[in-house]
Amino acid sequence: MNTDAYPNIYDFLKCRNVAICGDIHGDFNLLVNKVCIQYQMKDTLIIVAGDCGFGFDKRGYYDNMVKRNSKRMNDANNWIVFIRGNHDNPAYFDGKAFCHKRFIAIPDYSVVKVNGHTILCVGGAISIDRQSRKESWEYGKSKMHRYNDRTIADNSFTTNNYWQDEAPVFNEKVLSKITSLYKIDTVVTHTAPTFCELQDKKELQLWALRDDCLLADVQNERETMDAIYEAIKTDCNTITHWFYGHFHQSWHSTINGVLFKMLDIMELIELTPYFFSQKKINRLQVYLVE
Repeated sequence: MNTDAYPNIYDFLKCRNVAICGDIHGDFNLLVNKVCIQYQMKDTLIIVAGDCGFGFDKRGYYDNMVKRNSKRMNDANNWIVFIRGNHDNPAYFDGKAFCHKRFIAIPDYSVVKVNGHTILCVGGAISIDRQSRKESWEYGKSKMHRYNDRTIADNSFTTNNYWQDEAPVFNEKVLSKITSLYKIDTVVTHTAPTFCELQDKKELQLWALRDDCLLADVQNERETMDAIYEAIKTDCNTITHWFYGHFHQSWHSTINGVLFKMLDIMELIELTPYFFSQKKINRLQVYLVE
């Protein structure tokens, strides 16, 4: 399905529908149940906008999740694509480490073509509680006498609750190539531009008391999204929708002709076919907010 080496292009020719989902925090089985059983969705691609939960368990756990849910996904002819959040191990998101018929974790700056849409996916964000997570990991590591620092460093898939390379990256060269080849109409990220809600996460200021660089890093995270937005608007000016999670709330607003939609945890939004959405960009089917 990956049709180009770089940028990464994923063309879902057999999908008739596409929906975007907010953070799932490791509840893979719940998501499959809601999509396939509760909402009876068929022939649908689901894009999870980060904080999927990769890396908190051993690799075998995620392979077993696939085995458990493959029949249900095959019967409904559904697919799930995952982009990385700050609560995901980036090692899983190279398009190869977790790549199955119905489930795939895709790299940043992947382009997903589905149901008339051309969707740019870019993951990453800053964990505001990262200092606590670092301390927890260091404490746990000190108790794991069978591991040493070299062993842990050599294993990209060692279970953890924090990954230093969590931040989003503005790759101007790759983005320029993408916009020269494709008319991007939809963007899915984990965090959002500076002009979108929320302006900051709950308790950010409190965590910043223990983390001197936190406020600057969070600002840079949001400005990275600004840079992506400006580049797309400048190069092709075809964007109509932007979806993101991260903030655990639901909100939407049309800004400069683009519908920005913040997705709550497990919130699913169906994106209409592109030839309809060009005329009515506010037309979205809300499946659930929980």
